[in-house]
Amino acid sequence: MDGEKRRPLAILACGALAREVREIAWARGWDVDLHTAPALHHLSPKRIAPDVDRRLRELEQRYERVVVVYGDCGTGGALDAVLEAHGVERTPGPHCYEMLGGRAALDALRERPGTFFLTDWLVRNWDRAVVEGLGVGRFPFLRGPYFDHVTHVRYLRHERDPALTERARAIAEFLGCPLEVVDAGLGELEGRLTDLVERPAPAP
Repeated sequence: MDGEKRRPLAILACGALAREVREIAWARGWDVDLHTAPALHHLSPKRIAPDVDRRLRELEQRYERVVVVYGDCGTGGALDAVLEAHGVERTPGPHCYEMLGGRAALDALRERPGTFFLTDWLVRNWDRAVVEGLGVGRFPFLRGPYFDHVTHVRYLRHERDPALTERARAIAEFLGCPLEVVDAGLGELEGRLTDLVERPAPAP
């Protein structure tokens, strides 16, 4: 990229939050390019940090600044170690459920440890991420080990799409649990991302 002017800002986001991040960026008029990492990495969290590391090495050559939209997402601190090495910040939080559901999401887990969270992305991609991704479709006996502990399903709904809500109900029925629909909107995500993107640059 020698001789080419770098673009001002890139956001590297988990694919599970790409729609929401794109909506925020458009609404706030940011001059930003959005790049995504595969949401299905959550099935194997050890892939997240190495993939983010690789992508940051590429993006740093093309952008003056990169912001990452990820929770720790089961990496056990490995993702934060990668970001520290690159001098890059991420949206704070343990996972996307907390970013969208806020403190109430963590409270729900404390009060009902068997709570299973759904987001718009997971509702849309249930078959790909769970039925196929976890092998439940091919090996139905896995349904018990994966889901026997689940007692409640909490849908952190962003879009009030009747088709998505009906799909969430079908998922709850598949899990044999009651469904609670929470109109989370963008939750804490918009404020946290805006704080990072619009933060004034440090004085030289």
